[in-house]
Amino acid sequence: MGCGKTMQLLQVAFNYEERGHKVCVIKPKTDTKHGTKLYTRIGPERETDFCFDRNMDLYQTITKKYKNVQCVLVDEAQFLTPKQVDELMLITINLNIPVMCYGLRLNFRREDGGFEGATRLLQIAHEIEEIKTICECGHKATLNCRFLNDKLVTDGPDILIDDGKAKIEYRALCPACYEKYLLRTGDDSCGSRRVTLSKGVPHESRVGEEKAAGPAKNKSAGSAQRSNNVHSN
Repeated sequence: MGCGKTMQLLQVAFNYEERGHKVCVIKPKTDTKHGTKLYTRIGPERETDFCFDRNMDLYQTITKKYKNVQCVLVDEAQFLTPKQVDELMLITINLNIPVMCYGLRLNFRREDGGFEGATRLLQIAHEIEEIKTICECGHKATLNCRFLNDKLVTDGPDILIDDGKAKIEYRALCPACYEKYLLRTGDDSCGSRRVTLSKGVPHESRVGEEKAAGPAKNKSAGSAQRSNNVHSN
């Protein structure tokens, strides 16, 4: 959705490797758009160490093949299962390897429960950092919005990735611009949402202290090496 999550992940990987440390970079197979690669809008990309499905035991996989890494980096972490989030926590506890997860907090319907992996991460992460981005109007963007053929949509499957058959994109918007797009659609399915919004702009929910974007530092696990961080927007 253009908020720089993957770019930050690649920067953290570079920082580790520049200092001679190994990292393990992974993403879910649900994200099919660029195959096994991590891709950014401004150019940098990277091959993942592996992609995982919903049935993979991440704790067992990391233990068997990547036990010597200094950090595990997870892209599109909203697609994790709750069980896999718990497995990542075990990696930080039993293997003493920090895990940093980058993903979305809300789905395009603005619902916490839309991404069960994100919900579980918010419940148990040692530290949460917001990656800030801006709306097309220049104000802070807080909403992840789905556009189909340049039209805002508020219903449909939870997961919809561009397959080349239709123009599917996700944009970061502020609540005010979201309201404007809703009014433009003229779609009856948006009516109840417009009534709710017209009562006042939704307040921003903060899951943690706002911080400038950058590598996360664990403050609650007693050691900088024991962290299970989630970076969200």
